[in-house]
Order: sequence, then structure tokens, then C-alpha cells
Amino acid sequence: MVSKIHLQAKRIWDYHLLSDSLEKSDCIFVLCSNDVRVAEHAARLYLEGYAPYIVFSGGVGELTKGLYPGSEAEWFASIAADMGVPQERIFVETQSGNTGENVQFTRSLLEAKGLEPERLILVQKPFMERRAYATFMKQWPGKQVLVASPPLSFDEYPNEQLTYSDVINVMLGDLQRIKYYPEQGFAIAQEIPDDVWTAFESLVKLGFDEHLITV
Repeated sequence: MVSKIHLQAKRIWDYHLLSDSLEKSDCIFVLCSNDVRVAEHAARLYLEGYAPYIVFSGGVGELTKGLYPGSEAEWFASIAADMGVPQERIFVETQSGNTGENVQFTRSLLEAKGLEPERLILVQKPFMERRAYATFMKQWPGKQVLVASPPLSFDEYPNEQLTYSDVINVMLGDLQRIKYYPEQGFAIAQEIPDDVWTAFESLVKLGFDEHLITV
């Protein structure tokens, strides 16, 4: 049973990955969360010269209540600063509560500062790459976006904060949102292969349903 679960979960994990080749861009845009490895990866991209500034976006979400002393964005920004990113090259957006708001509020923040990036590197957890992309393209059309995440395999990804079961539950929730959010106006449509959706249905039947929405 475990090997079957692993095979199905890996199929969904691979679908979520976009595997974009990164290019120098105008902005590194980080969707904050309960995974500080995303902050570390974004900081490394800045230090490698991929963009002149970083925006960290995130308030306090369902999975981060009590986890950090303040907002997700403030905590991620502190990690980047500790890694050597200059404070003046860091912007924080601390009010967003979901991916759509991450994009909307960050767009407003940058416009207020007179910044109009044309190409952005969107940094997120590996299994949220595709949904982050679909949401961004709906909420901020007309831009070029490349998606990046910490270079970790499905087997490497779980840790003390995100168990194997946690990862499966959350990425099933993301897949379901990829399917249904376009009709609600939250994201652009993405094709979901039949074998990926079959894996989703099988895992839900096995009880991985903690992050599903009612449809």
C-alpha cells in the first residue's frame, strides 16, 4: 500500500513542477509559507544576481499561526537579510491571506513604489509551482513569470514541519484548486492529465483529504 501511495503522490508532485529555466529578471517575488527553505532559496537567487530586489509576500496563514513572531513575510525577510541580502533591496507585503492576495497586494505595493517589473521570478514550494503560476497569470496578466522552488525531490522534501502525509494532503488540495479555481475567476486554466487526476481520486479515497475545498 505504501509503495502505491508513493507512486501516486510522486505523479502529482511531478505534475506540480514546472521546471522553468531561470533568467535574469526584474524582481524576485516570494510567496511565503511555513517552509523557510523557500526564503533561503530566494535569497540565494538574489545573491547569484538574478534580480535587483526581492518582495516577500504573506500575512499569517492557517499553517503559520503561532509559528513565527510576526507575519510570514517579515520572518522570510529576516532570513534573507541574515544571508546577506541588503535591507534596502527587500520589500515586504504582510497582509495577504491567500495566493491571489499575494499577487494583488504585491502588485499594488510595487506600483506604489514606482516599480513596474516586466519579468519576475516567482519563488514557491515545489508542489505549489503550477498553482502559483496559474494564479499569477490571472491576477497580473501581461508579465513574464518564471517559477522557482527549492531544488528538492519528493523524497527529500518532508521534514519536521511538513511530514510525508502533510505534503500529500496539501498538494492534493492544490491540485483540486488548479481544477476548480479557473471557473471561479481565481486562476487561468491548466490541463490536468487523466493519470494525475486518477491518482488524486485514489489518494482522496485513502483519506488524504485534509486540505480539500467543497465543490
